[in-house]
Amino acid sequence: MAITIYEKFESRLITESNEPTAELRYTVKGTNDDYSARVTVRAGSPVAFDVYNDGSLVLWRESISVEPVGDELWDGIVRYSRVPPTDESTFSFDTGGGTQHITQALNSVARYAPPGKTAPDCKGAIGVTPDGVEGVDIAVPVYQFSETHYLPDSLVTPAYKATLFDLTGCVNDATFKGFAVGEVLFLGAGGTKRGAGDWEVGYRFAASPNVTGQTIGDITGIDKKGWEYLWVRYEHKKDETANELIQRPISVHIERVYRTNNLNDLGI
Repeated sequence: MAITIYEKFESRLITESNEPTAELRYTVKGTNDDYSARVTVRAGSPVAFDVYNDGSLVLWRESISVEPVGDELWDGIVRYSRVPPTDESTFSFDTGGGTQHITQALNSVARYAPPGKTAPDCKGAIGVTPDGVEGVDIAVPVYQFSETHYLPDSLVTPAYKATLFDLTGCVNDATFKGFAVGEVLFLGAGGTKRGAGDWEVGYRFAASPNVTGQTIGDITGIDKKGWEYLWVRYEHKKDETANELIQRPISVHIERVYRTNNLNDLGI
């Protein structure tokens, strides 16, 4: 006996809301095998459901379920929602920033001392003590953004997963998504295979701006890429005006602490 499928009269349950859904209901005859029933429902139901028949609201097939109701008789339910189809993408971002411990100010605004005394010029060093420079924790601009892509199974191969692993924790060595070399850090990716047979893969990034021509104390012309680490070495120097021995910056060091790689190899 051939397997047949037809849509029920009590089908097409539509919910209009911020997250609209639709549900189509079917009857499948001619098999007692659940897999064959599911395959029949998948083949006999549309991948997308046009709610208004004008293309203004298209819902995508999210799930298929079957339930036996008699000998060689099944109820099939296909649910539709705004699940993005294969090759679609979604994007999000956050400019909340991060924190960083710094020992140098961008500018020294003012300094005060008791009458008859002169406050020493620490050249922007923050929290200077006889033994060192304490510094302060501040919020710094870090642009965090993520992208979710829906990729066909043929693209998410073991080799591609290995590429994701290898690029995690790397900074871009070529222009990437409009950012200059050195500004984007790839934080990693996570993937889930969907019922439709494709993959939902989320990619996470953080961006920090490059800096050029920075001045620290009396040291000028400092250039630092976004994810390089800058630290300052201090030395006891005598402030002749205040007649005090204080800590002042005598050298600035730029260190590369992340591997670099071509993030365009992500293919997104």
